[in-house]
Amino acid sequence: MQAPIDAYYAKRLEQTAKALVANHFESYLVADAEAAGALVLETILPQTAAKVISFGGSMTLAATGLPAALAQAPGVSIINTLDHSVSPEELYERRRQALLADLFLTGSNAVTEDGVLVNLDMIGNRACAIAFGPKHVVVIAGRNKIVPDVDAARVRIKNFAAPVNALRLSKKTPCTATAHCEDCGSPQRICNVWTIAEKCFPRGRVTVILVNQDLGF
Repeated sequence: MQAPIDAYYAKRLEQTAKALVANHFESYLVADAEAAGALVLETILPQTAAKVISFGGSMTLAATGLPAALAQAPGVSIINTLDHSVSPEELYERRRQALLADLFLTGSNAVTEDGVLVNLDMIGNRACAIAFGPKHVVVIAGRNKIVPDVDAARVRIKNFAAPVNALRLSKKTPCTATAHCEDCGSPQRICNVWTIAEKCFPRGRVTVILVNQDLGF
C-alpha cells in the first residue's frame, strides 16, 4: 500500500519545507518529478525571467526532463554543462561560465529536516553555484534525500550517495569495491568539496523543490 508511505513522507517534507523557509530559502512541495518540471517551466522560469540557464550534474534533474525542455524554451540560452561530447577543456570552461547564469538548476545530496542543504562535489561547480554566482538557483530533491541533521547527511553522502555515484560513473575508487567511504587518495575520487548551506543569502535566491518521490542517489 503506497498511500500511507506517501502520507508519511508528505508530513516530513512539509516540516522540512517550513524549516527551509525559516532559513530564508524558497520552498515548494510537489508529488513527483513531472510536477517538479512543470513548476519550473510554468512558475519559476517566468518569475525569474531568466535568459541564460545552466545545470549541475544531477540524476534527479534528469528525471524531471528539464534540461531537454528548457533547451526548447523560447528566448532562453543554455550553457550546456551536461554535454560530454565536447573536450574536457570545453566542458570545464562551460562550468565556469555557468556560475554567471541567470538560473542554475541542480539536485542536492541531502536536505536536513532543520532546513540545511548539504553537498559534496568532485569539481565544485555545483557547490559553488548553490553558494554564490547565478542570480537564481533551483535545487530539486526527492524524499530519499531528507535526513535528520548535518551529521546524518554526511553519513548518507559518504557511505551511500558517493559510492553509488562512483559506480555509476565507473570510477576506480576503493568505495566501488567496499561500498563504504575509504577516505581515499585516488585521482578519480569524486568527494572533494563540501558545502553546507545553513541559510540562503540573499533571501529567496535559492528555491528548493521537495518531491514526494525517491529520486537520484
